[in-house]
Amino acid sequence: MDTRRLIYKTVSISVFLWLTACGAPAAPAGTILPPITPAASPTLSVFVPATLIPADTPIPTITPIPACIPGLIFVSDVTIPDWTVVAPGSLVDKQWLVQNSGACDWDSRYRLRLVSGSEMGAGEQSLYPARTGMQVVLRILLTAPLDPGTFTGVWQAVAPDGSLFGDVVTISIIVRTP
Repeated sequence: MDTRRLIYKTVSISVFLWLTACGAPAAPAGTILPPITPAASPTLSVFVPATLIPADTPIPTITPIPACIPGLIFVSDVTIPDWTVVAPGSLVDKQWLVQNSGACDWDSRYRLRLVSGSEMGAGEQSLYPARTGMQVVLRILLTAPLDPGTFTGVWQAVAPDGSLFGDVVTISIIVRTP
């Protein structure tokens, strides 16, 4: 059945009954009442049939979308190529060129943390600032161990929630007396 026709008939009958109940003269039998608009009758209520949903219909769940997904791509070593020979106890200024490849701008909550190997006197470092898509230089000042040998440090970015993300950056040095 056409819903518009159903609503029109419901409105026509309701108006006719309302007019009759209020003492208005009844329309002669077979009279078709003109359409009633809400502007003509501010108290007019219209019945609209509801759509029933079967009980076994699954209710959709809302999955939260993360605010952003961080990313970091290693581009190149800027200083101290891997396997550089350094003197025991010397200061090592390691720098990497990286790109913020994620959907988040890095701020003071983003860090660079040692994930394996030798810390060489450097603790967790700031990773900011870098807008999405920018290339930046990460810098860590390290101290070469006093004992001779080969030492490697593997570092990775840490998001504000503590999760590691992106490529790792490494430093590998050979400590020996020149």
